[in-house]
Amino acid sequence: MQQMLKQAQKMQQQLAEAQEELANTEVQGTAGGGLVTATITGGGELRGITIDPKVVDPDDVETLQDLVVAAVRDAHAAAGKLAEAKIGPVTGGLGGALGGLGIPGL
Repeated sequence: MQQMLKQAQKMQQQLAEAQEELANTEVQGTAGGGLVTATITGGGELRGITIDPKVVDPDDVETLQDLVVAAVRDAHAAAGKLAEAKIGPVTGGLGGALGGLGIPGL
């Protein structure tokens, strides 16, 4: 029993370290061939949006809006993959049991 408790504590520590690393890591998503770039943390916090002036057309705001949404979605997908890569090995495939923790990718 003591051994299981030690393993659980070690896993909890590794999970906390992975979550901290995710929170400090930035990933990017793009849309429109790189005309719009969204930068988010591995934890899903939006840090910035970069828009190439070529895509700014006052008569077509909807396209720009769509590109921003697509870039943010792409960045979130990248954050999910990063989270899976960092946390998956720690949890040993227990994603279903940990899915309620609000960790992207789990």
